[in-house]
Amino acid sequence: MTTEKINSVPEEQVGTAEDAKNIATQEPAAAAEVVTDGDESVAQESIAVSFAEEDAALAAEAPEFKLENDEIGEEQTEDRLAVSLEAVAKMNKEELVGYFAELLESRPIQSLRYDVEAVKVAFYKQHRSEVEELRKSFLEQGGAIENFVAPADEYEAKLKEYFALYRTRREEYMNSLEQSKEENLKVKLQIIEELKALVETGETVGHTFQTFRQLQQRWKEAGPVPQNKMKDVWETYNLHTENFYNFVKINKELRDLDLQRNLEAKTALCEAAESLAGEESVVAAFRKLQDLHEQWREIGPVASEHKDSIWERFKEASSRVNRQHQEYFEGIKEEQRKNLALKTELCEKAEALSTEMLTSRKEWNKASEKLIEIQKVWKTIGFAPKKDNTKIYERFRQACDKFFELKRSFYEGIKTEMEHNLQLKLEICEAAEAIQDSEQWKKSADELIALQKRWKDIGPVSRRHSDAVWKRFRAACDHFFARKSEHFASVDAEHAENLAKKSALLEEIEKFDITGGSIEDIKEFQRRWSEIGFVPIKAKEELQKRYRAAIDNLFAVLRSGDRERGVERFRNKISGMKGQGGKLRNERDRLYNKVKQLESDIATLENNIGFFSRSKGAEALIRDVENKIQRAKQEMAETIEKINLIDKEQE
Repeated sequence: MTTEKINSVPEEQVGTAEDAKNIATQEPAAAAEVVTDGDESVAQESIAVSFAEEDAALAAEAPEFKLENDEIGEEQTEDRLAVSLEAVAKMNKEELVGYFAELLESRPIQSLRYDVEAVKVAFYKQHRSEVEELRKSFLEQGGAIENFVAPADEYEAKLKEYFALYRTRREEYMNSLEQSKEENLKVKLQIIEELKALVETGETVGHTFQTFRQLQQRWKEAGPVPQNKMKDVWETYNLHTENFYNFVKINKELRDLDLQRNLEAKTALCEAAESLAGEESVVAAFRKLQDLHEQWREIGPVASEHKDSIWERFKEASSRVNRQHQEYFEGIKEEQRKNLALKTELCEKAEALSTEMLTSRKEWNKASEKLIEIQKVWKTIGFAPKKDNTKIYERFRQACDKFFELKRSFYEGIKTEMEHNLQLKLEICEAAEAIQDSEQWKKSADELIALQKRWKDIGPVSRRHSDAVWKRFRAACDHFFARKSEHFASVDAEHAENLAKKSALLEEIEKFDITGGSIEDIKEFQRRWSEIGFVPIKAKEELQKRYRAAIDNLFAVLRSGDRERGVERFRNKISGMKGQGGKLRNERDRLYNKVKQLESDIATLENNIGFFSRSKGAEALIRDVENKIQRAKQEMAETIEKINLIDKEQE
């Protein structure tokens, strides 16, 4: 800001405390973005790192979405869920709810687990984003965060309604599945009893063997039994199958043929199991191996000489697949443990930021930048172990929420300060407007400059008022200084004309011959000079110096002529006193005393100059005293000359 006119840089733009509010209950990933405009900072909050997917997954795990008898393994969920999420990625909320309803009507309930999970996550990702926008709009309009209430979402209500229906049907299916397994158990136990009875029948070998084949087929068709009964039932069945071969005296050729067929079937299973070692997906290979083991159990015995070798071959192939599967998930678990350690460290860093004593916007912005970097690093780290994943995320989220809650409180304090600053600046605007039409140019200009300095000392105001109040103040200042410039533009033209007049008069004075003139001629020059007005300030001193020199020169010439005439008159006077020694001595004594008095006067005047030179505004006084000293010295010189003339006359 200059000494006369405000600079043209716009007023600062300062965000309100609401602009700096992070939505703590929605996303912890809000960050400060600092912008400078003029000489003050803008403090705004914007979403820098999105945690929408994590928050949506967290919302999808709410109590109302819990399922009983959830038998889906973690390793299967991630693969299958990713496929389902991709299928619904581009659907809006209405489409997601419609898709959910369609799934319930068109697909078996036991096949919907992953698709339902994908619908929940995708829905809440959009839902939370919409609530966030509504919250921001509410705050920008001046609402308090604690008063915000999200409106009811009709699609969310429908989603929960369909999920409740899905859960009911799934529970019914799970209950019926358990009943079915119990029924299957009864069927298989009955088949075992019938198998045991075969060895006691008196029927022909051909008919008995045919019955055995039928029992085997019924066993395969019976379906699964409860998990805790599966091993015992299979071992019992296998025992009685071998008993049948051992105790029933069937035709050796038929028996050998059946054993050979079983050997071929089990050899094929060995080959299939061995090929699984090269499977690209370890998880898929493991699932296929489980199917192969189910088939192995359903195949009957082989010849004794092949029994151990074929089982060892199948077991070795299974061990390789199981080992790969175990190593794969051990690697995942180890990585997840490392991820947990890394995320714990980030939580500690985020929590530490909330304990720092931050007292300025600059410090808060710097801390916000640190938190953004922490959040970015968090996003690069994979899952923690399932039992810890939700807890560690909630800890991190709470740390971020606490930081931004503290920051919000800080900016609310700034909001109060900015409102006070606005009132002060409005008062300055009123003061500037009160003198904008004044013609007391110097006094009003000084007052406006003082107001400008006060303005710069006052802190920022709210962004929504900043531009208007600045333009109002600047308009008042510009109005006054524009008028002042117009006024002094005309004055400058008059000063230039006066300079030309005084320059011409000065040339006339410097050329004037005062020899035949008088003091009245000098006074006339002085009168004409004083009648001419002011000249430009930059030419004033040099012009005045020339003028004083010219006038002094006229006075010097005039005084020189008077002195010569006075000396001549004095010489004639003392010539008339020749022979009157008493009168000459008296005249000499009078002149001598006059010289002594003049010497004393000169000493006093010179001493006075020493005092004047140490005071302000003494230039005119000093110049007057110097002129008196000069005249006294000149008078003293003339008096001494007269004394010398008397002394010569007495010789």
